[in-house]
Amino acid sequence: QVQLVESGGGLVQAGGSLRLSCVASGRTFSRYAMGWFRQAPGKEREFVAAITSGTTTYYADSVKGRFTISRDNAKNTVYLQMINLEPGDTAVYYCATDPRGYIRTTRSQVDYWGQGTQVTVSS
Repeated sequence: QVQLVESGGGLVQAGGSLRLSCVASGRTFSRYAMGWFRQAPGKEREFVAAITSGTTTYYADSVKGRFTISRDNAKNTVYLQMINLEPGDTAVYYCATDPRGYIRTTRSQVDYWGQGTQVTVSS
C-alpha cells in the first residue's frame, strides 16, 4: 500500500505560479512512476504530467511549456511547477503512482491516489 500526500495548492491570479508537492510512502520510491492528474467541476479526471523512475517526462498538450514535473528521490517527493497559470487550470490536482514503474495516463489505470489539492486561478 502506497500513501500519497499532496500540498501546495491555493488561489492565484492568471499568469501566476504555484508549485505542488507530493510525498510518497515506501522505501522503493526511486522505482515508482509518478504522475499528476486534475479534475475540474463537472469534468472527468484528466492526465496532466508524469515522470518515470529514470526521469523521462510526459505532459498533456494543454500544459506543455507551462508545467514541469520533477522528483527528488531522497525526499520521496514529486513536484509540479506551474507557471503562466490560466483560469482553465482551475481544478483539484491529484498525485498518482504506479510502484511498478509504469506510466499511467488514464484514471482507470491508476491504483494509488493522493487526497487532492485545490488550485484556483482567478482571471
